[in-house]
Amino acid sequence: MNLVIDVGNTLVKLGVFDAGKLKLKKTCIKNDFLRVLSEISEAFPDIKYALVSSVSNFTEHQISKLQQRYNVSLLDHHTKVPFINKYETPQTLGVDRIALISAATEQYPKKNILVIDAGTCITYDFLSSENEYLGGAISPGISLRYKSLNTFTEKLPLLDAMNTQLLTGNSTTTSMHSGIINGVLYEMDGFIEAYKKKYNNLTVILTGGDAHFLLDSIKNDIFANSNFLLEGLNHILEYNKH
Repeated sequence: MNLVIDVGNTLVKLGVFDAGKLKLKKTCIKNDFLRVLSEISEAFPDIKYALVSSVSNFTEHQISKLQQRYNVSLLDHHTKVPFINKYETPQTLGVDRIALISAATEQYPKKNILVIDAGTCITYDFLSSENEYLGGAISPGISLRYKSLNTFTEKLPLLDAMNTQLLTGNSTTTSMHSGIINGVLYEMDGFIEAYKKKYNNLTVILTGGDAHFLLDSIKNDIFANSNFLLEGLNHILEYNKH
């Protein structure tokens, strides 16, 4: 039984896997991590292995508490992965992107895959049918776009994201919603179309915190999977046991 931990910019996500199946998923703020860890350890005493993927600070104390309970691995660019990494600077490749591509390798073998992760940033990652990771793109996520309009202008307000079908905003507020949400949707559809022209039989996966927000508005056919990153971490953990 495995425990995988995704330490993001704002939240920590934990997943318990047994024989490849997700048995439990928990999300918490970093300050609550040790409490949630204790609850999981008590509920699942058969967990033996843990893998941590962190794109932000994870304290030595938190790591130490994990190591007291489990055989712990930390995901980085030295970790053995189930794909051929063609990234020019593998040492700078985010561990979240490594996990997403690992999930694609396991679940969609021998296919051209574009993984879109809509979170703090929006990442686009491409895996070829030859199991080669070629790279992708990084752009600001929805919340970053709202914050940037407020931060770098004098009069534009800070708004909460709102899903809108409105093309032409008739106020400052609706114009901002239209610009940000439609901008993200046009960007995603544009990337998908460009990859479709270059690669046959493209499969597109949408994941991340804002996936549910965008899913019904994207024109192209996609598969949505909110657990894709956790599944990728579990695949890496299993891959490194052998």
